[in-house]
Amino acid sequence: MLDDTPKTGDAFGRALKAHHAGESALEFVERDDGYLDATDVGYYFTQHSEWSEQMQAAMAHATGRVLDVGCGAGRVSLYLQEQGYGVTGIDVSQRAVEICRERGLRKARLLDIADIDHEIDDPFDSVLLCGNNFGLVGTRSKAPDILGRLARVTTHDARLIAQSRDPEATDNAAHLSYHDLNRERGRLPGALRMRVRYGQYATPWYDYLFVGPETMRELVAPTAWDVTETIESEHSPDYVAVLEKE
Repeated sequence: MLDDTPKTGDAFGRALKAHHAGESALEFVERDDGYLDATDVGYYFTQHSEWSEQMQAAMAHATGRVLDVGCGAGRVSLYLQEQGYGVTGIDVSQRAVEICRERGLRKARLLDIADIDHEIDDPFDSVLLCGNNFGLVGTRSKAPDILGRLARVTTHDARLIAQSRDPEATDNAAHLSYHDLNRERGRLPGALRMRVRYGQYATPWYDYLFVGPETMRELVAPTAWDVTETIESEHSPDYVAVLEKE
């Protein structure tokens, strides 16, 4: 059943649905310090040719059966499906899952990354955390558990293709102040407490995490994964890491 409660409703999915229907739609990401950031949700529908060079290059590392975590409107899943891969997209937004199916994704499921090892039977060869979705590990303390769950639903030689952002590659005073607040709270600088808003709807508050390449290596060190390559750009704080099982 779709959640239509304003304080817990599928704000992200509603924004995607509006764009899919031909309307102009912005999602607002609200941070727990009151900072608001607006994004045109058309980004979630972009074609391969419109992606960053890092993301385009990262696709060459996908292999076998692919799991796209936080698939949104299916931009990455659909591209890889067109290339002949067997792709399953998962998202916590039911409307996002419906849009993926409407756009032609053959396998799309309503599923939280935290429940993944209880719901997946056949192991995947590749896992995608695109659109900075390495952030779905949540917090420094939760990261080993989430990465462990991904390890349990993948093959022994699987790859994890994860996009993130170096949070400290900024001169934005509001972000730098938030980093200081996080340090005072004993959190990593790029730890976010946030929710998505659209119209009168808002998702529940949740944790999200931006990390630079070195911090990512520290987070994955106690897990089955190892960072084997990073695809970076001189012009963007965003990068893609390729992780393999040790």
